[in-house]
Amino acid sequence: MSRLFFSGLAGAGMNPLAQLMRAWGHEVVGSDRGFDQGSQPELRARLVAQGITVVPQDGAAIVAGIDRVIYSTAVEGDTPELSAAKRLGIPLQSRPQLLADVVNQARPGVAIAGTSGKSTVTGMIAWILRRAEHTATVLGGAALAGEGVAGCFAVGEPGGAAVAEACESDGTLIGYRPTIGVIHNITRDHAEIGDLRRQFATFASQCGLLLVNNGCAEAAAIAAGHAHVRSYALHAQADVTLEVVSPGPHRARGVLNLPDGRELAIDLPQPGTHNLENAAAAALVALECGIALEVIAGALADFPGVARRFQVVGITDSGIRVVDDYAHNGDKIRAAVTAAQAGCDRLVAIFKPHGFGPARFLRRELAQLLPKLLRPHDRFCYAEIFYAGGTVAKDISSRDLAADLPASMRCGYAQTSAEVLSWTADAAGAGDTVLVMGARDPDLPKLARAIYELL
Repeated sequence: MSRLFFSGLAGAGMNPLAQLMRAWGHEVVGSDRGFDQGSQPELRARLVAQGITVVPQDGAAIVAGIDRVIYSTAVEGDTPELSAAKRLGIPLQSRPQLLADVVNQARPGVAIAGTSGKSTVTGMIAWILRRAEHTATVLGGAALAGEGVAGCFAVGEPGGAAVAEACESDGTLIGYRPTIGVIHNITRDHAEIGDLRRQFATFASQCGLLLVNNGCAEAAAIAAGHAHVRSYALHAQADVTLEVVSPGPHRARGVLNLPDGRELAIDLPQPGTHNLENAAAAALVALECGIALEVIAGALADFPGVARRFQVVGITDSGIRVVDDYAHNGDKIRAAVTAAQAGCDRLVAIFKPHGFGPARFLRRELAQLLPKLLRPHDRFCYAEIFYAGGTVAKDISSRDLAADLPASMRCGYAQTSAEVLSWTADAAGAGDTVLVMGARDPDLPKLARAIYELL
């Protein structure tokens, strides 16, 4: 048994790993500045109930006897905890490195990679495995809808089957050596395409079996030289083809045509062609794990969805549908907005950028995307950029992003949650869909709920 310290414990990727290490018998201590500020009390209580000790994030708990400090890559390198660990010579390991260790030592180890859809694909696999009563460790970045925890999480045996998201955001994708790897897509997110290509190419070379979405040209190009590839796509240039019967507006339906002539009818409670692609990836992983076709189809038919992935908060008495979504880059925003538009005559969308760096990175892309994506009668509002704390350059505002858009769009700007509520109350009318988008801010689900209750 090791004594492990998790710095940034409340993170969507951190807390499931901390829970797993505790379930596997390790002593776990951790901190999070969000907990210090009183946020996410339900998650804190859950962790404490599992035997995880939560301490203030001031460095005082970093003492001799701790075997390893696990840190979130969202945490600055000069925090009191990391500084104390370096001073005491305590080994440091990033969250993605520990996650890669879990996957690499698993049999089979499954790593779900791609710039969009990872959480939903992982959630679908978790749901299928649960319905099949197939024991496996699952580590996803978002909870299954309605389960009230921060991450999709299941505990299996050490060294047994494991499924996890493998994220490219911090350059650590190259650390994975999975039995089965998935490259779902590659688009500009966190880094420019050239940098992403190098990461994904290394990842692909280290996978046993590689499942790749041939509908994404970047993913298909990287997989071209791999010895063991199985492709899936919305067109005929793939080993497994996906036919879209209907993308929505409320349920998505399609057919997955397998190489052996069998067909898998997909009937999802979530709308959108992108969700059918997510289901295709999940189904292929489940088949590799030995799950029967009929079990996969039945599980997908009542898949509860993933928290904040086109999660319908409710429909008001006047028919206004309020949807909460984690969309935070160009492709995710396009998918969420397109799915929402399919179910309404008018969309009222709010987007909160998830940091000052991401806002700068996405600024030009969003200025080009939104005028093309939104219909003339749709409405759009930028909420002020989320600040998680720490030392960052606050040299950009959502007010600047709003000013980038044509005056004809009448783009709104809201500095506070109260102003978001006021803008939405003025903008939304009977039959509209209100779509709340953004990542990292733990209060966004509360904002979406408050909008629903207001309307």
